[in-house]
Amino acid sequence: MKILKFIPNEFASNNYLVFNEKTKNAILFDPSGCFFEIDKYIKENNLKLKALFVTHVHFDHVGDIKKYQDNYPDIKTNLPLLDKPLYDNLIIQCDMFCVKRVENFKVDEFIGEDSEIYLDEEKITVISTPGHSLGSTCYLIQDNLIAGDTLFYEEVGRCDLPTGSFSDITKSIKEKLFKLDKNIKVYAGHGEDTTIAHEIENNAYFGKNAIYK
Repeated sequence: MKILKFIPNEFASNNYLVFNEKTKNAILFDPSGCFFEIDKYIKENNLKLKALFVTHVHFDHVGDIKKYQDNYPDIKTNLPLLDKPLYDNLIIQCDMFCVKRVENFKVDEFIGEDSEIYLDEEKITVISTPGHSLGSTCYLIQDNLIAGDTLFYEEVGRCDLPTGSFSDITKSIKEKLFKLDKNIKVYAGHGEDTTIAHEIENNAYFGKNAIYK
């Protein structure tokens, strides 16, 4: 299984292309601004893009979904169920931040922790991690965690946006993510990668060496 990061200039929300190097089947997490670069890579490497997954429904993580739906007609789009209110109010969300409105896109399935997701034979574990938004979701693939804006390198996602909650993100990180294997690599929604072990020690809010207590 291979994971590639693509970073758009605007908002710098990490896009993660995950694919099986043998079967060439691929999925994409948080399609948000690198369509032409990712589309080129997919075509040059003969990948078969099967589905889009979203860690949370903020405008800076869903901006390119319509482009993929227009260019990959068989693709399936999956959003976290508990972020449906954010999806229903994307226009308001964009207007609140004075940014270009996200093009309307359809959703094939709203998913949660009980959803069965696979890339070929590889199961992808859905972990509900409310806090940055109510529907914030992490995806565990082997020893890799697509964490969205829940957990960053030595930081956590902001909790002052609609449906955000610091008490929720505290529980999500301490009771769920920090209970995972320490060797798991964390692919954050913004910025550089980290590991569960590093965050248990050094996270500014919840690590053993936290500076905000």
